[in-house]
Amino acid sequence: MRTALETGAAEIGALEEPRTIVRNVSTRYLAIAVEMIVGLAVLPFNVAHLGQSAYGLWMLAGSITAYFSVLDLGYSGALVKFVAQYRARRDVGALNEILSTTFYMFAAFGVVTYVVAAVLALYLGRLFHLTPEQAHLGRIVLLVTTVNVAVGTAFSVFGAVINGFQRYDLNNIVGTCSSVLTSAVNVAVLLAGYGLVEVVIATTTVRVLTYWVYRANAYRVFPELRLRVRSFRRGRLKEVTTFSVYMLLIDWSNKLNYSVDALVIGVFLNTSAVAIWSVGQRLAETTQRLTNQLNDVLFPTLVDHDAASRQERLQKIFLVGTRLSIATVLPLAGGLLLLAPVLVRAWVGPEFAGSVVVVRLLAFTVIVRVACATSNTLLKATGRHQLVAFTNAATSLVNLSLSLIAVAPFGLAGVALGTLLPVCCTSALILFPAGCRRVELPVSRVLAEAVWPALWPGAVMAAFVVVTLPFVGESLPAVAAELAAAATVYGVTFLLFGLETTERRFYLARALELMPRRLTPSTLPEGT
Repeated sequence: MRTALETGAAEIGALEEPRTIVRNVSTRYLAIAVEMIVGLAVLPFNVAHLGQSAYGLWMLAGSITAYFSVLDLGYSGALVKFVAQYRARRDVGALNEILSTTFYMFAAFGVVTYVVAAVLALYLGRLFHLTPEQAHLGRIVLLVTTVNVAVGTAFSVFGAVINGFQRYDLNNIVGTCSSVLTSAVNVAVLLAGYGLVEVVIATTTVRVLTYWVYRANAYRVFPELRLRVRSFRRGRLKEVTTFSVYMLLIDWSNKLNYSVDALVIGVFLNTSAVAIWSVGQRLAETTQRLTNQLNDVLFPTLVDHDAASRQERLQKIFLVGTRLSIATVLPLAGGLLLLAPVLVRAWVGPEFAGSVVVVRLLAFTVIVRVACATSNTLLKATGRHQLVAFTNAATSLVNLSLSLIAVAPFGLAGVALGTLLPVCCTSALILFPAGCRRVELPVSRVLAEAVWPALWPGAVMAAFVVVTLPFVGESLPAVAAELAAAATVYGVTFLLFGLETTERRFYLARALELMPRRLTPSTLPEGT
């Protein structure tokens, strides 16, 4: 009798069906949408019931714990790779050794995290401008909030198992339900007349209990999962570390590349300039998050194919992934670039006109990043992670250097260019060609089959915006409607003229499968 792992590996073709990727990506977007809606709705409610001071104290504690994520030293990102790799090799023993080793290591990280939080809590009143009463309340909030972070660090092993088995949808659905339930508990506690400490304890309890659902799902997808102290192996720790150290370098390089600009502006300009910069940065970060979900989902699939030496499948995923990445980012980021003046005026007012150039340059940066993201994911999944790590590190250092040089003579535009130029050079001239070489495809073929079909419909969208922009009112609903219309023009053009007939029918069939009334390709109109 075959184990569940062997059965899963034998049925790996089914897991790699596009419907699996569609399900993973669509549920991820659902989770993001719910998180954004809930956040927008609950924030003013919390401020109204807690007051600005108490709410600010809560956010301060949350900001402190956000930095605790670096204590995992890149192991969380590395673990998904090894789960997918040993799953593809049908090696239950090695997989349990990897998971046992990382689980107990993560448990130790969780203890360290809480010790660090306890030390910070002790000196909280000295680190920040707080009254004695605020410092006391802040210590409680920080220590309770850190329970979620510490437990989540240990339980991240179970999330990695689920993702490594390409069941991102399970994590996405659990996360969505947890967000809704946490927000409902938050509202209920405050409506009942309780205060900050009670609401933090209640919401933290919900989040900690959610980790047990992740654990149950991990055993559901991998019933042979066994976490034992005797399965801890130093050799496995070394094996994972050889990959995680580069994931850590990539993570910190990205933080330096895209988060340090506000600090440079604050040092050389002023806080008003930081506020103007933040408008463009917020839009760019949101766009990046909304348009790059596909490549995160592709990672374990690429690891599977690399472990099984399926070169043709790697080529196909590289071509399709690059094409779809461009087709996803271009309508949104391109629309932001074209509509930046009216969007900024409608959202934050004419006094933020300086944000227009920031929005445009950072939107272009996002287009380049996402367009080349499949190359990055492919290289990380197929043993070329060192190149990605060192390239990202070099990019971040050049970005910082250019920003420091350009901020005084060129202001915010100089800082934005300091981000755009190194990203364009390293993505287009180093990582993208390296991805082509890894799958043994000429750059010219990838440009012709993956880039150009998704790129030229952007010209049609741009022409539409140029013609219709004078009629767009300066309100957020009007700008949103124009952006949606422009994205629709792009989508229709790409679908009808950027794809071959067989591929178009294929995508339409996958999209129809998401609808309640399931249709098959045979029910589509002739010639679609």
